[in-house]
Amino acid sequence: MTNSKILGATLVLFAAFSATAEAKLYKWVDDKGETHYGEVVPPEYANKDKVQFNEKGIEIKKKESAKEADSGKTPSEEKQASIDRRRKDNALVSTYSNEKEIDLARDRNLQQVEALINSTQLLLKSAQESLDFYLKEADESKKGGGKIPASLQSDITDGENRVAKLKGDLAKAQEKAASVRAGYEADKLRYRELTGGPKK
Repeated sequence: MTNSKILGATLVLFAAFSATAEAKLYKWVDDKGETHYGEVVPPEYANKDKVQFNEKGIEIKKKESAKEADSGKTPSEEKQASIDRRRKDNALVSTYSNEKEIDLARDRNLQQVEALINSTQLLLKSAQESLDFYLKEADESKKGGGKIPASLQSDITDGENRVAKLKGDLAKAQEKAASVRAGYEADKLRYRELTGGPKK
């Protein structure tokens, strides 16, 4: 019984050692310039420069197939992604003749979102003022020793719900505006890379 337990434990340790010995080790640098080591490269750094080591800790040359394995994409998916990138790059260069046109397109797309933000802010201000009025009435009723009327309590609940909804709508609109700006900023940076334009 004891021998079988020892044998089982030995096999488990051997399997674990073998798995460790076969594990690949990579070195990569994140966006902040910090160097990391690990058996798996995070997806966001899969397409960036990295070094692979063998089991002895010696750097080995990275092969293209290893890059594809790290990115989690098959060769056909990599090919399709490359085609999509070229198509987007061609569209970017053919659509705009300079960076100012990208800024103008961004501003046009932001007009509707910013109009929504402004109208939502006005509605929120009005809703908050109404809620404050109801809450003041309720406070005066309590100070006077009276009970808050059911209708007033209903108005307060409705007012709180409306304020909460408008705050949510405003946050979504602001996120949309930020997303539009970020998208056009990314397009502008890529346009500079493709045309050799000025960099900040």
